Formats: sequence, structure tokens, C-alpha cells
Amino acid sequence: MAVFDRRTGEFTERREADRRFRSASVVKLLLVLDVLWDRAPSALPAEERARLEAMLRHSDDQAASHYWAQRGGSRIIERMVPRLGLTGTVPPPSTHPGYWGYTALTAADTVRIYRHLLEEAPAAVRDFVLGHLHRATRCAGDGFDQYFGIASAFDKPWALKQGWSGFTSGGCTAGASPARTRGPHPGRDGRAAPETRSEPDAGHRPEGRPSDPPVVDLVSEALHTTGTVGPDDRTIVAVLTLHPDGTPYGTAYSRLTRLAGSLDVPGAERPAGTWFGTWGSGVRVRAAATTGSDVVTTLPAGVEVLVACQQRGQRVEVPPYSNDWWAYLPQYGGYLTNIYVDTPGNTLPDVPECRQAR
Repeated sequence: MAVFDRRTGEFTERREADRRFRSASVVKLLLVLDVLWDRAPSALPAEERARLEAMLRHSDDQAASHYWAQRGGSRIIERMVPRLGLTGTVPPPSTHPGYWGYTALTAADTVRIYRHLLEEAPAAVRDFVLGHLHRATRCAGDGFDQYFGIASAFDKPWALKQGWSGFTSGGCTAGASPARTRGPHPGRDGRAAPETRSEPDAGHRPEGRPSDPPVVDLVSEALHTTGTVGPDDRTIVAVLTLHPDGTPYGTAYSRLTRLAGSLDVPGAERPAGTWFGTWGSGVRVRAAATTGSDVVTTLPAGVEVLVACQQRGQRVEVPPYSNDWWAYLPQYGGYLTNIYVDTPGNTLPDVPECRQAR
């Protein structure tokens, strides 16, 4: 991890900041900077700007694969390393040259990338890239909820470029049906799946270990939160994590969010409320405290949620459970039936009743 306060020019947190991790989608920062190195965003065709926007806001994998193939693959990394003065970043291993998500990256180098964007890049490039990162969507292009870490631990303003690899998740899939059994929710084939299923060069996990020693762990589940926090992008945060093979996405999501929230991040505002675990998979967050209201999103299985208040609403029956209390989740702007909150009673302890319908 590395947390850098731009106002003081000092790190407030720094731990194993030079340790290499596979980058997953964080490498997309280098892809977009390579595209814009000698061109202003306004000089690009509208189709190209839209592709870059999708890669930044929605972490679109097809866009990354397009640029990886178009611009020389590992040569992108070889160009960007000296340009930005990176010291721990290397291309994917020789056994997997097309796997852009296997690019090795460090927390220290991630801070350098953001500092370049904020302090050295042309204003048009800075505003384009950071502008889209400030508007990163909750649902990524592959259906993953990417609001873990920075986005859950701190109130806006923030900017995000997240990374995940090796997980399966039903988060942000509005059509999913809630599971009615407690306990962990395994992937469809019982194994962790790759970050993307649509592009063969986007970081798929090999069936076996590479024949030559990898420079990074390519097996453990990876989850990274990076970006800026606070007014004027005051603090740069980079937290790169690995989790034991088979860790559910919701578990890693919650662990990383707790870790991010424990850090010394100048300028950050932490959201008010109480954290609770949840159970079930495909659990819906609703626009109101009724099952007929619009679906805001679905939760990653077993994720922790921040509850601001609770109120009575439509009674929900999930045998053997029955409950008419709903929790208001401020970070989602919606309601979750208390049935799926991991607590023994119908109401949540030490959570106030909502003063009025939200």
C-alpha cells in the first residue's frame, strides 16, 4: 500500500510499496496514457474517445484488449516505464505475453502514475482521464461491483481505477434472484473465474502454472483499489491485495474496504452509519422499502454494507424468515430487506429508525 498526501508531499502510509502484484485492470491507466502520450483527447475520433471512456469508467476489457493488440502489447509497458520513471513495473511473463492483466505493478509505481496525471500531464489529458475516473460507475462492464475499497470507505469526491482477477460475482446483475440458503456462494464450476470471459488475452488464469517462474503471484485472487480522495484530488491511494485461492468476491470486497477505511488519508470524509454483514447471493437493493420498487443493484454475495437507518416497509417472506423492516444503505441510495442482513433479530441493533421515507 501507499498513501501520498499531495498537499504536504509526504506519504502517510507506506507498506511493501515496492512489492509486485499482477495489475489486473489497474494497467488500463498505462494503456490510456500511452494512447494520449502525444495526442490531445480532442484530436481522437469520437469512437476512440468513447472506447477510452468505457475503459476508464466501466473498466471495459474489450477496450483494453483492443489497445493491447493495436499498440504492441508488452511494448506499451516498455514505453511507459521510462516515460513515467516507474521502477517496479514489468510486462507480463514471457509465457503469457497477451495477458495484459498479468503486467506487474507496485503500489509505489501506481502513486507515480497518478502523480504524473495530476502534476505533469497536459491539462487536457489530466481532465479527460481524471474526469472519467471521478465518474467511475458502480457496475463494471463485466458485471462486477467495483465500488469496493476507496468508493465504500470514503465519501465523494474520489476518483477510481480498480482491479480484480480470479473471482466470480453476481454483483450488479439486476436480474439475479436472491438465494435462500445461508453460507458461501461458490462459482458455477467451483473454481474462481478470470476477470473477463470475453477476450482471450485479458488475463485468463492458466490451467497450470507457467513453465518459467512468474514475477508475480498469478494464482491467488487479486483485488486492488487505487485512485484519489478528497477535494482537488488531495490524496493518492493505492492498495494492492491478494487473497487465498477460492476467496469469495464479497469477502475480499469487504476486507479491502475495511483496510482502506483504516488508513490515514488526509482530506477524506468517512460515511456515517454501521457496517453489517449480509448473506445470500443475488440480493437486491431496492429504490424503496418494497419488492415492487426499482432494483438499484444486486450485492456481491456476503458483502458488508453500511446502514444509516431502518424503517418498516413491505413484509418480505423468505421461509423460514418473515420481516417488514428494511435497512437504508446510503452508499447505494436504496433499501435492503433486513432478512438478508446478518443479525439475529428483525431489527438491527444500535441503528436508528429513519425519520422519514427517503
